[in-house]
Amino acid sequence: MSHGCNDCNCPVDATLDMVGGKYKSLILWHLLDKTLRFGELSKTIPQATPKMLTQQLRELEEANLVVRTVYPVVPPKVEYSLSGLGRSIKPILDAMVAWGTDYLKASGKEVNCSMKQS
Repeated sequence: MSHGCNDCNCPVDATLDMVGGKYKSLILWHLLDKTLRFGELSKTIPQATPKMLTQQLRELEEANLVVRTVYPVVPPKVEYSLSGLGRSIKPILDAMVAWGTDYLKASGKEVNCSMKQS
């Protein structure tokens, strides 16, 4: 999807490339204020299959938005948290939640999502 030109660096494209995956915004949202293990993320986002959740986490890690920490214990312990770059996306996520909430309410739809503003 291109919003400006073919051979240029479009800020909107860059943002969507990084956070536009199926569950990426939910993952980022739930990691804003805490570190979570895979199982905790899976319970928080039950609609994501383990395969899809793993894929989205890997892409967020490659984009330097999420930090994956592996502890050398048995059984393996892996935690996910936001990097500094990942934390910087909070205002964008807040705006998306606010806009989407207003849109759904104006459309007569009930807001039913784990992304709730505090």
